[in-house]
Amino acid sequence: MKFPSKVTPYKESIIAKFPVVLGKLEKKDMSPSELYKSVKRQVTDIREFMDIMDCLYALKKVELKGEVIHYVG
Repeated sequence: MKFPSKVTPYKESIIAKFPVVLGKLEKKDMSPSELYKSVKRQVTDIREFMDIMDCLYALKKVELKGEVIHYVG
């Protein structure tokens, strides 16, 4: 995971990409694959996307309902 530090600037960290993912989920609930397809230009790779989703889930900003990711807010 890339967190902001002396070596990693904020813009390159995964925290800077939280608003991108949450912005998509605010509009509508999506499946993980649908969400990845909609943000894959803003994220480096699938690993970074999974790190973002792990953090958002741990922060209770998203939840998984069946096969759909839901924005909790």
